Amino acid sequence: MDLLPVEIKVNIEGDVAKALSLLGAANGVTTTRRIWFAEDPAGAAEGRVALLDAGVIVRFRSGGGPDDLTVKLRPCTREQLVGRFSAPFEAEPLTYKVEEDWSVNSRVLAASLVRSHPPGALSGAVAPGGDPAAPIDAVQDQFLHACAPTVRFDGLVALGPILATKVDDVPLDDLEVNLEAWRVAGMEFLEASIRVKPKDEDDAEEFTGRAERKQRKLAEAVRERGVALSEHPENKTRRVLTALVAAGQL
Repeated sequence: MDLLPVEIKVNIEGDVAKALSLLGAANGVTTTRRIWFAEDPAGAAEGRVALLDAGVIVRFRSGGGPDDLTVKLRPCTREQLVGRFSAPFEAEPLTYKVEEDWSVNSRVLAASLVRSHPPGALSGAVAPGGDPAAPIDAVQDQFLHACAPTVRFDGLVALGPILATKVDDVPLDDLEVNLEAWRVAGMEFLEASIRVKPKDEDDAEEFTGRAERKQRKLAEAVRERGVALSEHPENKTRRVLTALVAAGQL
């Protein structure tokens, strides 16, 4: 596999509405969606997130256009990604991405297979009593069984909805930043992210150095606008899912 794109994320603490204003969210393109995650029901009933702990994410998004269902392995290894899943591909309505996921505390590999659906098509799967596993298609099922063969996907339960507001392409200095706010269970989370793609002439050292410089620029651009970065070691997905199972929002 060639050099992979890097998604760089920083989590933001404090008043989300104020942070969005300070970061210039009014200058971006806003989309509002609802998000659900699927989990193992027995674990969730005990306050655990068994799929997430196994490095598997099953996510549903609805609103602002087509629905989509994502199955993701994070963290994963290149050795896990076997057969057709060893490299990214697009085959409408499927998009398969492999990229590095960087935060302040970690750098991991992530592989995600997204399938788009008509608007509203996933609502039954995430409704109370619905079957979140039903819309997982044959290729997604193949991906999960080939690349995460020890993980079980029987009898899933949906957690959510999370109200998500995403603002794309916000200019911060010379960066184009995406902002995403999540609101659920009386909590709000905000994440700022950028994506760095390798250039044809890059070698691994050059590309890593450029991505590291962009990571520093992102953190500095946020701080310079009076917005505090989170010191929390966990990403927003884990924080939200842990909060949902603790609140019993199944």
